[in-house]
Amino acid sequence: MKKKKSKRIIQALLLLGTIISLYFVPWPILKAWLPPIPDTVQEQVDKSGDYGFDGIIVYVDTAGEAPEWFTSGYKDRESKTPADPNALFKIASVDKLYNALAVAKMVRSGKLSLDKSLAAYLPELENRIEYADQISLRMMVQHRSGIPNFTDTFNYWAEPKESDDEKLALILDQPARFQPDQDYEYSNTNYLLLGRIMDRELGYDRFQFVQEEILDPLELNRTFGSIHEVNIEDVMSGYYVGYDQDLKTDYNASMMATAEDLGKFIRALNDGSAFIDKAEQDIYSSIYRYGHTGLIPGYQTIARYHSDMDAVVIQFTNTVDFEGYNWSLSEIMYKRILKVLRKH
Repeated sequence: MKKKKSKRIIQALLLLGTIISLYFVPWPILKAWLPPIPDTVQEQVDKSGDYGFDGIIVYVDTAGEAPEWFTSGYKDRESKTPADPNALFKIASVDKLYNALAVAKMVRSGKLSLDKSLAAYLPELENRIEYADQISLRMMVQHRSGIPNFTDTFNYWAEPKESDDEKLALILDQPARFQPDQDYEYSNTNYLLLGRIMDRELGYDRFQFVQEEILDPLELNRTFGSIHEVNIEDVMSGYYVGYDQDLKTDYNASMMATAEDLGKFIRALNDGSAFIDKAEQDIYSSIYRYGHTGLIPGYQTIARYHSDMDAVVIQFTNTVDFEGYNWSLSEIMYKRILKVLRKH
């Protein structure tokens, strides 16, 4: 009798815990998760407005099948221009995949060493960045340097800096987040410094190297170094919740790509065709990942390969709210799309 009573008490406590936890779960998140998974990707994409997105582009490349594009909402909400599957998009931190690959290629050819220190490559920063003489290139690529992230500085996105010097100045002479290689913390400063090192060692802009060694061999003709290199009319508009202006003309050093070009790059990275040989692939595998996400004002990107389906799925959404549930809703949209694909 006592066992049955104890069981009922435990069940009641579990139910109470569930009710309490639901009380604290954001309802927009629950509302997005709870509906049944639709039968098609397009049906899911068509719900983007319910998620608070002005526009969405989804690209699906499944091995053995023709690539597919799915869109909903607007490329430009003011003119009511429908979302264009071929629009250029600011891919934000996804460009770290291209830069990490460029590092691997330069290491393979002997232009860089993963074990050489930040201070050795940029001696002018030895006394401006803590542990600069102990931070290796490998640590910077892997976000294990402890160098503070300039985009985490107070109110950064309210007035973002345009030049690398201005961005770097935000973290100079600041204490390290941790000792080198003792922890992991994502830091955009790592890749700013890697870019500076690559420019110096190459003797020219690193994007030229990316163009010649990565984009051209893969025939990625709709990938660009920045907003300054494209026709602005080809760019998908970007929006911030509560702010009326279109953010597409803002310069934030982000690479630009179509969903198809980004999808082809993710495919090449994962099937090995982005590498000149196995040695280069092994270097890359030892330092960085094979998929990425990106987030800047107005633009959210998810770019991943899914081995169980042998499929690349790219998702662009053009509405951002750093203080709300926007990113979580983007991830929910993406995961529900994957569930649709796995049903077929």
